[in-house]
Amino acid sequence: MAENDQGGFVKGFLIGSIMGVLAGMLFAPKAGKELREEIKQKGEEVFDEAKNLYSETREKAGVILEDARSRAEEIMKEANRHLTEARQKAREVLKRSEKKAAEEEETTQAGV
Repeated sequence: MAENDQGGFVKGFLIGSIMGVLAGMLFAPKAGKELREEIKQKGEEVFDEAKNLYSETREKAGVILEDARSRAEEIMKEANRHLTEARQKAREVLKRSEKKAAEEEETTQAGV
């Protein structure tokens, strides 16, 4: 959800920037050639800003994803460790139960 909000913000920011620059230039008293050159220059500046913002956002997302992967791996290792311990305890309980059952059976047969 935050990813969509950020994407919408970036689009709105870029569109707003472009519209603001164009409005400012169109209402300024300049010759056509000067105006076209300034529009071109401002467009390049906005495009460069957008590329930088995209790069920064992509880097931050990469860091977040790597951190999430790392945490997920740690959680999986911990869960596997707990599962192994639980299996071992279950085997021990089963062996004790089988031993006790065998002892009970021997006691019952010896008493007969």
